Amino acid sequence: MSQTNRRKFLTGGVAAGAATATIAKTARAQANPTKRVIYRNGKKPDTTPLFSSTVAYGNLLFIAGVGYHQEGDIKVHTKGVLDEIEKQLEAAGSSMSKVLKVNVYLADLKDYKDMNDVYRGRFGDDPPVRTTIAAAGVPGNSLVEIDVIAYI
Repeated sequence: MSQTNRRKFLTGGVAAGAATATIAKTARAQANPTKRVIYRNGKKPDTTPLFSSTVAYGNLLFIAGVGYHQEGDIKVHTKGVLDEIEKQLEAAGSSMSKVLKVNVYLADLKDYKDMNDVYRGRFGDDPPVRTTIAAAGVPGNSLVEIDVIAYI
């Protein structure tokens, strides 16, 4: 083997070894993911909250149910909820197009069509899987509550 070929071989071997080490490190991190709570204002509250609104685990992101507690019809409420979810996703390093699962809770199933009119297209060309139910007792005066699972 000539000096030049040996150098190329050794350099390639070092690069391949570094790539293998990086892949192994990533695999270990995914095999042992850690739970990370993401706080809206960036710092943990003084007292323990009832629940965490956004949690990352590995490359998965879980956002708790978001409601809209202002005046308006189902279209206004749905837009407000989806806008808030989009903000939370982006703050955590994700996006609407990275959402895998959506749960929609309607205060009244009669709002299904109008909710869908606003919902359609918000998650990109390939929407996530979704479950929609009418839930007696959506908290507050919100007509809709939505939670999502996404990836980062």
